[in-house]
Amino acid sequence: MPSYSSQTPEFALIAKHFSRPTKRAALGIGDDCALIDVTPGKQLAISTDTLVAGVHFFADAAPEALGHKVLAVNLSDLAAMGAMPKFFTLALTLPHVNDAWLADFARGLFRLADQYEIELIGGDTTKGPLAMTLTVLGQVTPNEALQRDHAKLGDDIWVSGTLGGAALALKHLQAQVKLKPNVLPPALARLHLPAPRVALGLRLVGVANAAIDLSDGLIADLGHICTRSQLTAVIGWAKIPLHPALLSVGPRVRMASALAGGDDYELCFTAPLSAHEKIREMSGDMGLALSYIGTMRAVDSTSNGQSGAPAVVVIDERGREMTAAEMGLHGFDHFLTTSSSK
Repeated sequence: MPSYSSQTPEFALIAKHFSRPTKRAALGIGDDCALIDVTPGKQLAISTDTLVAGVHFFADAAPEALGHKVLAVNLSDLAAMGAMPKFFTLALTLPHVNDAWLADFARGLFRLADQYEIELIGGDTTKGPLAMTLTVLGQVTPNEALQRDHAKLGDDIWVSGTLGGAALALKHLQAQVKLKPNVLPPALARLHLPAPRVALGLRLVGVANAAIDLSDGLIADLGHICTRSQLTAVIGWAKIPLHPALLSVGPRVRMASALAGGDDYELCFTAPLSAHEKIREMSGDMGLALSYIGTMRAVDSTSNGQSGAPAVVVIDERGREMTAAEMGLHGFDHFLTTSSSK
């Protein structure tokens, strides 16, 4: 009588590379569903991202860095809400099974997962063009999430870290610019190994009013806060914290990378003026640059007296409003770009 193994190639792959003993979930990988206990008095914060080869990353990207990045970009979404990471699922589409590739991918994935104590509890694998969909679950106290529609008139606008390094690295890889050997490595690190600002997001709860992570570019992402909060953001170009690599390129590339480039995964947030000193102290405590870049203002009226549209206004060193054309401003759009990075 023939015997059949319950370990199909798909389940063998999962068992070999992605199954780990559960520490926080009631039931993890191996059944029809995972089971998790929800902490009383908390809300679940849930976010999903899909990364596709040739669209969000180069098809020949190093698998260990890719494992890091696919989780990092989702952790960044939790950070922007001020949520504590808890669990995640992974749906992985592979053109073929490559054990060495999977081992490296899993290493990068779980190294970051262990750093933030977030547990893989399920997902799926299938055959097809290389792509991965990751869903993260975090917890936040009700009414304390850093929502995009909570910015207030007169709020200060802040960003963490430096901007533009990842976008500049992508331009180098796409042969749009050529970076010098001493400049390239730190820029590539920003592109391939982003640092999700989870600790900052947690510290901003009760301090900031609104926040967003910078995945698609400062102008595009800050614009989402403006739209949801029905306010205009006025920011100063001279106040933008630039990645050091930007100092090696011309002003137009520098400006486009810092204002419209994606993949920084820093946090942009708004907070009342009264929180200014607290944020400065927070920056020192965490060893993380937090830069004040502008103010949330009322939407200007049009010539017929009607309210205009929320917008992001960039002011140059002379106090002049800069045009979108001279800044090359456009964020990442999944259907209007051929970029290989999200």
